[in-house]
Amino acid sequence: MPFSMADSAERGPGREAVELYTRTYTTLLRSSGETKLQVLEQSHIGMQSSLHPKAGSPEPDPGAFIYALRRLPPAITSVSRILLGQSAAVFKRALDVDVEDWEMQSAPGRRRRYYFDGVETLAVYIASLSDVDDVIPQLVALQIEWNKLHKLLAAEDLNEIALIDNQLILAERLGIAEADWMRLVEIWGTDLPEHLRKIQADEKSFSVRMLGGTQVGYVKATRRWWEPIRSLLAAEGLVDRPIYFVSSNTHSLVNLLSGSARRHQEEILAYIEATNNLELVPELRKLRQGQSRGNWDNFLYYAARIFYGQGDAQRLRATRTVEEEERGIFFLPSQAGLDLAAQVIVLDRLNASDLDPRLGSPAGTGLRASPSVVININYPLGLGAYNILREVAQSVETLRGIYVLGKAATLNASIGDVMIANVVFDEHSENTYWLDNCFSFSSVAPFLVYGSALDNQRAVTVRGTFLQNRGYLDFYHRESFTVVEMEAGPYLNAVYETTDASRYPMRENINFTKLPFDFGLMHYASDTPYTQARTLGARGLSFYGMDSTYASSVAILRRILVQERVLRAEAAAGWSGAEAEARQGA
Repeated sequence: MPFSMADSAERGPGREAVELYTRTYTTLLRSSGETKLQVLEQSHIGMQSSLHPKAGSPEPDPGAFIYALRRLPPAITSVSRILLGQSAAVFKRALDVDVEDWEMQSAPGRRRRYYFDGVETLAVYIASLSDVDDVIPQLVALQIEWNKLHKLLAAEDLNEIALIDNQLILAERLGIAEADWMRLVEIWGTDLPEHLRKIQADEKSFSVRMLGGTQVGYVKATRRWWEPIRSLLAAEGLVDRPIYFVSSNTHSLVNLLSGSARRHQEEILAYIEATNNLELVPELRKLRQGQSRGNWDNFLYYAARIFYGQGDAQRLRATRTVEEEERGIFFLPSQAGLDLAAQVIVLDRLNASDLDPRLGSPAGTGLRASPSVVININYPLGLGAYNILREVAQSVETLRGIYVLGKAATLNASIGDVMIANVVFDEHSENTYWLDNCFSFSSVAPFLVYGSALDNQRAVTVRGTFLQNRGYLDFYHRESFTVVEMEAGPYLNAVYETTDASRYPMRENINFTKLPFDFGLMHYASDTPYTQARTLGARGLSFYGMDSTYASSVAILRRILVQERVLRAEAAAGWSGAEAEARQGA
């Protein structure tokens, strides 16, 4: 599907403005020295990002400021120098410094590793070029908005801003809505006055340097990430087992399979009530009184996350880990440059009685005869998905299924809706993939309470969240591409290489209606770009957002269990393993 997205007077800047911006920072980062991000401000402004519509205005754009803050570590307010690299070895070679001796930091809106030297330097681990496309616009947006606030705060007396009422008066003078100000309070907490004084005291002037950034480096980083998983498979005697690969998160599948939340239900509920959790206590009351449409198990799963995050968390989590491993569920925290945790789930070690009721009745029938293993990972960012699936596919003997569940912006749906695409356009390769998606409306809708399921959708895989503007989105919307995300295209490019002798092509239409394994793709709507992502862009999904996550996760696990039952039935009917696999693929 050839695209022509030239800028036009009617639509304003489109793809060409975005490409100018990306070319500018890509070429600047080739320098062996540091680059001031100030040189990118004009191309950033000229792009007219849908997430940063007031970039060129003297008025603050709190939405863009908050969006960037949530995806950068807390130390960013003290940082002036950013170093991008793929591993500790890269930093050691280039700077003779062990950055992992620095303070490790994280950000609530991104799974990425940051290390702060305590003074002014931030080391950022990058897993693919998508991390560059993500980090650079965030830094530029933060710098632009910081410097606007710096000018506006110059005449303000900040000695009386500890009280929230005084803060709201200040917010009004700065032109920041109360709701946006309260999000800043949520991010910075009691440190907000200190951060405002930092903004008042100095302009922000980031400098950035890229160390490494080679394709070989990304492959090595991915291999280091895979090594602990490979070692666990070997230690548990699972190397030759068939594999289902799932890209989702590391909480929903384990909750649905382990039964942990139900076993510890009384302790979890007692803790929620004792701490008077303002979000969950009212919902608990409504559930008990039959006044809520919410799912009881979803409530327990959400409450369990808070329970296991309390002061005694280390002991509680250790007990939970023992219970899970007894049931064949192993958690592997990331220990490499890719900040992606993983789980290995051995189907024939699960207890059928532990399974969530939504997985069917009886869901666990025949599980003890299922030889397969599920490898579940936190979904990666952008091109990292290609590297990961390629590494997995070349390292395991048999792939029985690939299932991708991710977040996406939506141009036609509401937050929390589940979108199921059968067409994906990938901006990286400019390939259009036509899918026989194993999921449909009926796979998800029965398990949704608050959202809707939309199948037969079209998705576009973009380079980055900031790298879109109104003309860009309008073009895709007119072509009926309404799911805007970052991972499907790279995953599909890797899938291509599992079915063909050549590397994935460029600018082609590719028919994936027949694959040698089961394939499914779903996204839940987390942002609405036409409203500047004022939902998940500024805050989390909250308890109600779990509705779409768990409905989709239930659909994935039901699909895996059905696949296993079919294969067992065919084997019992006399088909060989290879014949059963072939029938499944057909």
